[in-house]
Amino acid sequence: MTDTLTDTRAVIVEREMPFAPEKIWRALTQPHLMAEWLMKNDFKPVQDHRFTLSAEWGSVDCQVRTVEPNRTLSYSWAAHGLESVVTWTLTPTGTGTHLRMEQVGFRPDQQQAFQGAKFGWQRFFGSLEQVLAKQG
Repeated sequence: MTDTLTDTRAVIVEREMPFAPEKIWRALTQPHLMAEWLMKNDFKPVQDHRFTLSAEWGSVDCQVRTVEPNRTLSYSWAAHGLESVVTWTLTPTGTGTHLRMEQVGFRPDQQQAFQGAKFGWQRFFGSLEQVLAKQG
């Protein structure tokens, strides 16, 4: 028997952003802003809140796990057989915020989902930066 946790992989994206944690937090937790960089949603930053992210290709069933305003946000991410958890960590820096996103739970047989997430999160981060820059 294998330990499913050790057999899973994670996608990690980290960026230094020239924005305050509070500003990034708004973009990570306000539904209308999330829709601009991630997907349409019915998100609320409330522990155990169930929400759906929807895009042209389908939807993701999620549930909020951790909410520490301006610091940590995590939620489950279930789609197409993938059971994973996305965790955002915001760390203030001298010039803004170090933003880290980790999505854990990719099994060895989910190579396509893993590669898709690696590509997708890079794109989402680019869109997130654009949304933040627009807000001034």
